[in-house]
Amino acid sequence: MAPVEEAEREGVRSWDVVVDGRRRHGLRVTLILDPALALVAWVHFAPPMSDSFRKSYRQLLRWNDELPFAKFAVSEDERPILTAEIPAAGITRDDVGVLLARVLAVADLVHEPALAVMGELRRKHAALAAAGEPDAAGVALLDRYAADLGELAGS
Repeated sequence: MAPVEEAEREGVRSWDVVVDGRRRHGLRVTLILDPALALVAWVHFAPPMSDSFRKSYRQLLRWNDELPFAKFAVSEDERPILTAEIPAAGITRDDVGVLLARVLAVADLVHEPALAVMGELRRKHAALAAAGEPDAAGVALLDRYAADLGELAGS
C-alpha cells in the first residue's frame, strides 16, 4: 500500500493510496495533511452518480446519521465522497493507520447497500473483482487496528 501520487502546495501535503478491504476493492484514499489543522482522509467512494441520484443521496444522508466520525457528501462533479479527520497535533503513525482503517471499514460496511443504489460503482467494482485477488495489506490494516474501530471492526 504505497502512495500512488504525492503533492505539496502551500505547506499542505497529500498522498493518494489505493487499498482493498474485505469487501471493497480499489478504494482510493487521499490523505491531506495541514500540519496546523488536521489530517483528512478524502475517499473517492464511487464514480459520479448517473442513476438513482435521489435514492443514492438519501442513502448517503442516512449513513451520515448512523456512522460517527465519517461523513458522506457529493462533490461538484456528482462523485460520492467519504471523509474522516483527526487533529494534526501530535499525530503518529498509528493515528494515520487508524484513520485509514476507519474509512476502509466504513467502505466495507456500506459496500453491499452502496452497490444496490449506485449502478456505476457496481460496474466498477465488478471489473475490480474480476481482476483477481485483493491486496492483503488493507485487510492486515483492518486486523491491526480492530480494537480501535469498535463496532466497525466486524464489518
